[in-house]
Order: sequence, then C-alpha cells, then structure tokens
Amino acid sequence: MWLITIMELLETYFPDLSDGQKDHFRALDGLYRHWNDQINVVSRKDIDALYERHVLHSLGIAKVVAFNGGARILDVGTGGGFPGIPLAILFPETEFVLVDSIGKKIKVVHEVVDSLGLRNVSAFHKRAELTQGKYDFVVTRAVTRMEGLVTWTHQKILNESSHSLVNGILALKGGDLTDELGRFRKSSIYKLSDIFNEPFFETKVVVHVPLA
Repeated sequence: MWLITIMELLETYFPDLSDGQKDHFRALDGLYRHWNDQINVVSRKDIDALYERHVLHSLGIAKVVAFNGGARILDVGTGGGFPGIPLAILFPETEFVLVDSIGKKIKVVHEVVDSLGLRNVSAFHKRAELTQGKYDFVVTRAVTRMEGLVTWTHQKILNESSHSLVNGILALKGGDLTDELGRFRKSSIYKLSDIFNEPFFETKVVVHVPLA
C-alpha cells in the first residue's frame, strides 16, 4: 500500500512515466533499504522518506530543465546516487557519470545501477576535479559551496549549449544563499515549493549557474 502511495506521488508530478520507469522507481525502496543496512548512504531517519527527500528531491532538477538525448551529465558528490540515479531513470537517453570521493558509496551506486540494469550510468570513485571529459551540466546536492563547485568543474562544461538553459551547474540547495551566490550574478534560483506541494520542499531550491 505504501509503495502504491509513493508511486501515486511520483505520477502526480511525472504523469508520463513508462512502465519500465515505474518499475525502476518502485525497486529503489528495497534496494536502498538493503544496502543502507550494510553501508549507511542515507541517514537512518530519512530511509522511510526516501521517495520524498531523495528521489523526488533529485527530480526537482528535471522540473527546471529536461535533458536531451545524447547529453552528458556529471553528478558530483553523488553519495548513494542522488540526484544521478533518479535523473537517469527519468532520462534514459542521457548519459550520466556519477563520482564520489568515498569508495563505499560508489559501491552502493554500482550495486543499484546493476540491479536496475541502467545502461546510461557509469560511476567512479574519484574526486570531481580529477574527472575526465566534457559535460552539458554538472548536477549536485548539498556537496559544497558554489565557489568550490565552480572551481572544480568549470573546465568540464561544454561551450555550446543545446538545452533551454545555458550549460553549467544545477545544484540542489536550501537556506539563505545570498552570501554564497553573491559573486555569481548570472545565477538563477528556482523554488521547489512552486513545483512540489510537500512541506519538505518549502526551503529547497535548484540553483542554476551558467558556465558556457
């Protein structure tokens, strides 16, 4: 019954999910409960709110920009796979590269990706600044201040943009960002409370910093 309610929540905001995507989203609960018992990648108090506080939160980025097929997205500090794995389920034709400096977290990502059979995800135990390649966007969630993110990733952004937003960083953040974003005058803030009705999202935002 609980999973039915959760899927109804996701389908409220994403009504065009395929049966395969629904199956993948349903499977996340069991997979993360299993691996979280062995390697703590989601806080114990949050595991029962996985879909709201982790899955739906990650998908907030998709409400700001829809990734094109063939686009390349770098998830910096992915932890247990957020926001990268939910976004990869939603955008199966987009390539996602997930990196984290903590090896045990990447182990969980590999296990979840393999269990779901996601072919558009690769994951590496690596620091962001050492990651190779060029990307349309960098996505991240509560990793570090924007200045650090830009320093680590600005040279990894493709110069030519092909989305509704200019290539750059899409960061899930919260709280007062006045000081943090002061030097990034071209940044934009999208309030998730304007998109999702749940109280959890009242202070949550997506920050876009164009870098192309």
